[in-house]
Amino acid sequence: MEKKEMKRRRMWTYFIDATEELIKEEGIQQVTIRSVAEKAGYNSATIYNYFSEFSHLLFFASFKFLKPYLTHVTKEMKKQDDPIQKYLIAWECYSEYSFKNPDIFNAVFLMDLGEHVGNLLERYYELYPSDLLEIPEELHPLLFDRNISSRGRFALSGMVEAGILNEERAEELNELTNLVWQGMFSNLLNNRAYYTPKEAHERTIKYVKQIIEMMVNDK
Repeated sequence: MEKKEMKRRRMWTYFIDATEELIKEEGIQQVTIRSVAEKAGYNSATIYNYFSEFSHLLFFASFKFLKPYLTHVTKEMKKQDDPIQKYLIAWECYSEYSFKNPDIFNAVFLMDLGEHVGNLLERYYELYPSDLLEIPEELHPLLFDRNISSRGRFALSGMVEAGILNEERAEELNELTNLVWQGMFSNLLNNRAYYTPKEAHERTIKYVKQIIEMMVNDK
């Protein structure tokens, strides 16, 4: 590896680690470009030499908090062979962790990352390759795409391959379940819901199960 690239990676990890510490100490909403620069011992302008958008830095630091979720969903999905149960487990894990950590999941999966996004997830695993070791290769498509619809299509692929749903019905199921989660998540994130995170999760999964049953039984 060239010295220039080594320095770039080193600087990236400095700023990502500083942002991670600030999120732990103050919460993600309190983190600013200035506070990260001070924590890392550099000025704000230096950060923009390595990150074209501050949201990219928040994305990288937030992704580090997903390790418990990724470990759990991997463990639970490996236990199942039935494609319907596999899909449901994927939703149960995602829903539970997202409602417990809405700011983190928003930064990773929903926040506008501006221009020059590129493949940030691939870059993340280049910087932190050990985070990838526990994840089976067949689940890697779930890790390298932050688009919720694309992730949903992948999770549904087993049901399509098994002939449980055709492509059209799978796409409808994907859209409906995503809309349920996004609506509930948006309400919770923006303090418009009267539900606790646990209640939001339970209601979301209740509706997801109903939609799955409807789509599977009404081919």
